[in-house]
Amino acid sequence: MLSLLNLLAFLALAGYATYLFAQLVYSRYLFVKLGKKADFERNLKERINAVLVNGFGQRKLFKDKKSGLMHLVLFYGFFIIQVGLIEIIIKGFIRGYEFPFGSSHKYFSLFEEWTVFLMLCAMVYAFYRRYIEKLRRLQLKRDAKAAFVIIALITLTLSVLLTLGFEKIMLGDSPDFFYSPFSGVITAAFSGLGKIAGTVLFYVFWWLHMITVFSFMVFVPQSKQAHEMFALFNLFFKKVGPVGRLKKIDFDDEEVEEYGVGKIEDFTRQQLIDLYACAECGRCTNMCPASVTGKTLSPMSLIVKLRDHLTEKGAVVTSRSPWMPSYVFGSSALSLSSRSGLAAEEISATVEMPNLVGDVITEEELWACTTCRNCEDQCPVANEHVDKIIDLRRYLVMTEGNMPHEATRYFQNIERQSNPWGINRKERSKWREERDDIHVPTVNEVEEFEYLFWVGSMGSFDKRSQKIVQSFAKIMNKAGISFAILGNEERNSGDTARRMGNEFLFQQLCEENISNFQAYGVKKIVTIDPHAYNTYKNEYPEFGLEAEVYHHTELIWKWIQEGRIKPVKEVKEAIAYHDSCYLGRYNNIYDIPRKILTSIPGVKILEMERNKENAMCCGAGGGRMWIEETQGKRINVERVEQALQLSPTLIGSNCPYCLTMLTDGTKAKEAEELVKTMDIAEIVERSLAG
Repeated sequence: MLSLLNLLAFLALAGYATYLFAQLVYSRYLFVKLGKKADFERNLKERINAVLVNGFGQRKLFKDKKSGLMHLVLFYGFFIIQVGLIEIIIKGFIRGYEFPFGSSHKYFSLFEEWTVFLMLCAMVYAFYRRYIEKLRRLQLKRDAKAAFVIIALITLTLSVLLTLGFEKIMLGDSPDFFYSPFSGVITAAFSGLGKIAGTVLFYVFWWLHMITVFSFMVFVPQSKQAHEMFALFNLFFKKVGPVGRLKKIDFDDEEVEEYGVGKIEDFTRQQLIDLYACAECGRCTNMCPASVTGKTLSPMSLIVKLRDHLTEKGAVVTSRSPWMPSYVFGSSALSLSSRSGLAAEEISATVEMPNLVGDVITEEELWACTTCRNCEDQCPVANEHVDKIIDLRRYLVMTEGNMPHEATRYFQNIERQSNPWGINRKERSKWREERDDIHVPTVNEVEEFEYLFWVGSMGSFDKRSQKIVQSFAKIMNKAGISFAILGNEERNSGDTARRMGNEFLFQQLCEENISNFQAYGVKKIVTIDPHAYNTYKNEYPEFGLEAEVYHHTELIWKWIQEGRIKPVKEVKEAIAYHDSCYLGRYNNIYDIPRKILTSIPGVKILEMERNKENAMCCGAGGGRMWIEETQGKRINVERVEQALQLSPTLIGSNCPYCLTMLTDGTKAKEAEELVKTMDIAEIVERSLAG
């Protein structure tokens, strides 16, 4: 009779918990469906690889090795103990039940107990990191739900061992310290209680385990633990192809009245899956240059606020669904629907939802982003923060016409003179006149050329950056390379305009540039600017560009290998090398610049603590080069301080924007007399003979 009552109680609890779980999962499915359909590129090989490497392989998690190991134990332990859970459930109805594994069952028990014990150790370590070590990134979201997860999982694992331990006492069995080592200790410690007390405690801990399992099951979909369900889907459905590539807007679509994302449902479904995949681990914010220097932007907070807003609005919009229980509604929808019984359309019209841009996400947050992708590179579930920020910027710029005054001036200068300063475009090639030891022809001065040297606005007009293009021109002359520049016909690449949200201006420049390239039969492009390099290589092809695109460091290394140029003069410098975001995280080029520096006699490379894929942004990307920093510490100063810790004689870079920011940073630290700042091309030129 007792077993029957136990079974009925269990079935009632399991049925109700499963019902609630299904409703919650279905609600999130409906919320994601509110978004726009996204173009799905099949590319199954790349998608499956992403799931295997970052899902089952946990690669991104091992950027923090201690945390990575902890999560690896929890990830695989979770799957393993599900098998043991089935056996434990049956034990509650059939005394002494074991899977029919025969003599091999003892090995199953050994494996199960060690798995549970390691999971318990992992959760104790998680508690230590959050509440004793107080790891910075975990303090960003230190709330009751995080505490509940730790308590629940510790209870879950402990109750398994306690249940198995008291089962032995209930059955009158002796402890087995080899095949059941941890439950065996419990059995031995409480063996004097007797069978009756052992039976009572067995069911106490059996029910504690069952209640914890089902409570956690209902908790998961409505908390950060939802990433356990969404992460693998997110990895599979993430955008494929070049990282950071932005969506093209069709300006010929006359039905479109607003551009960018002004409402949560304007995001694609693919982007909305990101929101529920977020683990709130804080890795993104911990590495964000804006966040660590005191700006209002926190990539994690941005995702969480978008997720909560989607849940709130989704509950309102889908409230008429018979499958939608009241507890999945947001507070506004719940109070209104329960009070008045209004239909979904009436609720949607009556409930005053906060504005996505301005209320949920502030303008200060959006304009603080440098688009460096450090957040995305760190994210273990492949969330893409930057494209969401740019979509929201697009709404501000192209729909509301609302932007910082520096951005307005930038756009006007690009439109009028195709450079950020508004300098007369006819002065674009004057930099050639400052050195008589270099030969730099325009496309109109030669019959044919192999490479179009894209100088860019920085190289054309900025005095410091002109030295970079002059050095690279000298290198090309030494290597015997056939090249030409567009001269005064060169326009802006449009990359910065696109990242600042002005997609219309970007596409206009893109079409003009491609037309120009085609008119001069351009087949190969080389540039000193990683931003132009990225957009020409990864974004222009969608608009019709057919050309090979190179960064100047790629060709310098190629020519060194071919023997076209030979660094022979000793350059006695201890160089703190800075990785630019658009060459590094956007295009995965880290080793080539280092190989170039290593080939130069006398050079010693000093690696900053944050280097390669973890390198900190200089602060210029995403249009921040042209917008004054008014919050917190200047990003370029923080980066220069990291370099100065190594006591270098020179800070090296591969980007004119980075070089400008680093130079300004050394001046701010009053170190410009002690530490030089140079581009790799300038360093190589110093080492060439003649």
